Amino acid sequence: MLTHPTLDQLRALRLDGMADAFVELQSQDRAKDLAPAEWLALMLDREAAHRGTQRFKTRLRNAKLRHGQASIEDVDYRTPRRLDKALFQQLATGRWIAEHRNLLVTGPCGVGKSWLSCALAQKACRDGYTVHYARVPRLFADLELAHGDGRFARLFRTLTKADLLILDDWGPDRLNPNQRRDLMEIVEDRYGAGATLITSQLPVEAWHDVIGEPTFADAILDRLVHNAYRLALDGPSMRDPKTSRPDATAPETDMAEATTTIITKPAKAVRK
Repeated sequence: MLTHPTLDQLRALRLDGMADAFVELQSQDRAKDLAPAEWLALMLDREAAHRGTQRFKTRLRNAKLRHGQASIEDVDYRTPRRLDKALFQQLATGRWIAEHRNLLVTGPCGVGKSWLSCALAQKACRDGYTVHYARVPRLFADLELAHGDGRFARLFRTLTKADLLILDDWGPDRLNPNQRRDLMEIVEDRYGAGATLITSQLPVEAWHDVIGEPTFADAILDRLVHNAYRLALDGPSMRDPKTSRPDATAPETDMAEATTTIITKPAKAVRK
């Protein structure tokens, strides 16, 4: 068999998953007992897994998460922060995203609001959803600049078309009139069409004052709160070395590993 020309053709056709599987099967003695149809099935499985992994990596890269390595498998439920395990595991299924519902995560600084949100976002990327992450102070600054340099329409489309929009670190500064109008337009376009996740150190009851103008506040909160799940966290800061465990960096896991038995490699888990 002309191995190298076959590989060259597979690479030229951008069938990298099939090419990798072909090389691995060639090197395994047990593969000689497989029928041609079984070879083809294994190669097709690897190609499908490879393409799924590439799409996942693209979604994750475009999401620009603050904690890109966060994952639901690494959540530490033993940490004293009043995390509702049953609710969080329900949220991890992603059904609330499919139903275009919202999630409000509140609690003091350092209890892991952003990390947990990014873990849910990473799972959403794995499930095929598009995600956009933004810290609220920086987002409003970007929106203000976009109004002046012609980028507003494209930025607005990015914020409203994502399956899941994460607005991290809401408050405590009161919104100005332009910020209120921009936020109103964003939540109005997303209402019933996408899921929104907001994190804040302030309880939801204080958000009305942050928005400022009562008419805008009523309209914005009506679209954010009434169909939202809530995670109200509390406890000591996990950044305090006296109350937190040392963190490590979790290795990136390839989705293809779970869909083929040709190659497997171990991975260490990190809990937070």
